[in-house]
Amino acid sequence: MKFVQFVYNEKPNDIRVGYLEGDKVVDINKADSSLPSNLLDILKNGDIEKVKKLKSSNPPSVPLPSIKLAAPIHGNDKVLCIGLNYKDHCEEQKLTPPEVPMIFSKFSSTIIGQKDAVRLRTDVTDKVDWEVELTVVIGKKASNVKAANAFDYIMGYTVAQDISARDWQKGTRNGGQFLLGKSMDTFCPIGPCITTSDEIGDPQNLDIKCSVNGVLKQSSNTNQLVHKIPNVIERLSSVMTLLPGDIILTGTPGGVGMYRSPPEYLKPGDVIQSEIQNIGVLETRVEKF
Repeated sequence: MKFVQFVYNEKPNDIRVGYLEGDKVVDINKADSSLPSNLLDILKNGDIEKVKKLKSSNPPSVPLPSIKLAAPIHGNDKVLCIGLNYKDHCEEQKLTPPEVPMIFSKFSSTIIGQKDAVRLRTDVTDKVDWEVELTVVIGKKASNVKAANAFDYIMGYTVAQDISARDWQKGTRNGGQFLLGKSMDTFCPIGPCITTSDEIGDPQNLDIKCSVNGVLKQSSNTNQLVHKIPNVIERLSSVMTLLPGDIILTGTPGGVGMYRSPPEYLKPGDVIQSEIQNIGVLETRVEKF
């Protein structure tokens, strides 16, 4: 299934959860009022299988033009990220891949959805970069999980942009710490949907691409991951409890703006298209804050 969150055009502040049926969306709570109206609560309640059974009853749906897609999950506890986790991204920097996953985080408040705008604070940075990433969505509480069992704790996968202010991330503006360069408002677009694990195929063999204004910037495959998803979950869950709805951005391939010649950065008016096989295309506008 492909889960989405959305608002009706006439009710822009009422976020609903649904799933895609071709060019239509089924509103899960309207089809079964005993189910929550947002995805995080569905995960917390363990209701995914109930939703899958709902699908077999062919509930009513609404056409996509009558709704606006939002971030497919919100209100989650953690947004965790892995740096330098693609072989081709390490190669473009002439770096040896790290022996252990390099983990950092973003605030969950940075999450935005399909066609929402990344808003650039042009008064504090002019070096904002793109990073398309396959993103894991945790489906149930995970603590001390072994790699062999890690996929059992994954609900599905989505597309993310790990938007990054490079002068704050890597320069002197934050002492070499990643947090502020990665966590400015709107710096975590995700979407357009979450594809459940049973429909994703092999998550470590998916084509992944990013274009800016129609020009291809990144093109790779998740088989280039240095640290595989099960090993990452084992490492993370050994030191913290992963909760339903937590997301893990698994790293970006080569082709980011900072390491192009000459370097390239995002500017107001740009449109980013981030695409991952079996999930879809996340479209993100760039505006001035």
